[in-house]
Amino acid sequence: MTMQEDTIKLLKKEFFARRNGVLADAMRRNGDPHAFIMGCMLSDIIEVTAQFAPNAELARALWADCAHRECRLAAPMLFPRDEMTDEEARCWALDVQTEEEADVLCHRLLRHLPCASPIALALIDNDAPLVAYTGWRLMANLLAVTADPLPPVLQTKAQAALSTPSTSVPLRDLLMRLTNNE
Repeated sequence: MTMQEDTIKLLKKEFFARRNGVLADAMRRNGDPHAFIMGCMLSDIIEVTAQFAPNAELARALWADCAHRECRLAAPMLFPRDEMTDEEARCWALDVQTEEEADVLCHRLLRHLPCASPIALALIDNDAPLVAYTGWRLMANLLAVTADPLPPVLQTKAQAALSTPSTSVPLRDLLMRLTNNE
């Protein structure tokens, strides 16, 4: 086994030790697409990843494990920010499987990148609902740092999305907060 494989095995062992069967079952019933769900709380995943040094190859391997929820959430926490390229950031953003992954990816990694704003704007205009959600989540993270209001052009896009019946509940909630229509 390589050192990376040993590290992934150790991470998964730590996730297993913190598993929450009730939460995992609820996530499965609510349609979580991951085949392996330990039901770890986000705080547990943060605690586990804090034990490891940031490592791009490890993070890439975890992100590539599309079947394992906790691996996907840990990956952005372990990716060194200065090693993420614009192209790779876009690829990861386009690859999210759940709103939870989008939230963690945007908060833990993408918002810290110099390319964050252009990526957010490109994602917002995407027709795929989860990709658009990722763009709006990233924009929300960026605006939270600056405390700036939503720019008028994005206000218009947000209002258009809010008036679309097919807009998901998580995206609708996010847009309501961004447009101060709570």
